[in-house]
Amino acid sequence: MSPRPFVKNLTFQSNDLGKDVTLMLAWSPNVEGLYENVFPIVWKARKFAKSGPYRATATYTAQLAFARAQVENGQVVSAATSVNINNGEKTTLTEANDVYYFSTPQMGTSGILQAQNDTGSIQEIAVGFINKGDFMPTPVLYFSDVGHGSRVTAKFTPVLQAYITSDYEETSILRGQVDTPAIWSQDLTGLAQNTTWNLSHDANTGRYTITHA
Repeated sequence: MSPRPFVKNLTFQSNDLGKDVTLMLAWSPNVEGLYENVFPIVWKARKFAKSGPYRATATYTAQLAFARAQVENGQVVSAATSVNINNGEKTTLTEANDVYYFSTPQMGTSGILQAQNDTGSIQEIAVGFINKGDFMPTPVLYFSDVGHGSRVTAKFTPVLQAYITSDYEETSILRGQVDTPAIWSQDLTGLAQNTTWNLSHDANTGRYTITHA
């Protein structure tokens, strides 16, 4: 049996930040073809006001899934169907009578996830994770224009990055690198189950920082 997927609960907080900002969280995947045919997806975009206390929470569960993605206006809006998958497993997407279906995952190549498109047409596929109580995954990576007979391969490590930017909405597809540098980066694998992080602004330098509370 596979071990139970770990859960990471993150809390970001500020107090009298000094400026109204949006904290954007997105994944930092180390995958082949990044920004060519595979793209990260914005996870969270939360507003923090200049005065008073503010808090935003985010929960990641290490239960991965493949999904047939539906995209509108540059955002992954929903998944038509999905299947839970673990590292080292593979699945196949097929279609019959306009119904799409992922096969039960089988053992594949160690350390990676694979999905084969056998629908007869080009598909959009996403990798995501499933939190407790959710039926469909939260998208993490988006694979565009996956041709019939093609296979997508992902080796996902949950490295999360934080940015101060209001240019993106949640579930937006990042077609290129974020214009502003990341102010924080963490591999969630090494964190405790519950962590709290302080968002601060230095009025003298204009820099934003996130530090462990």
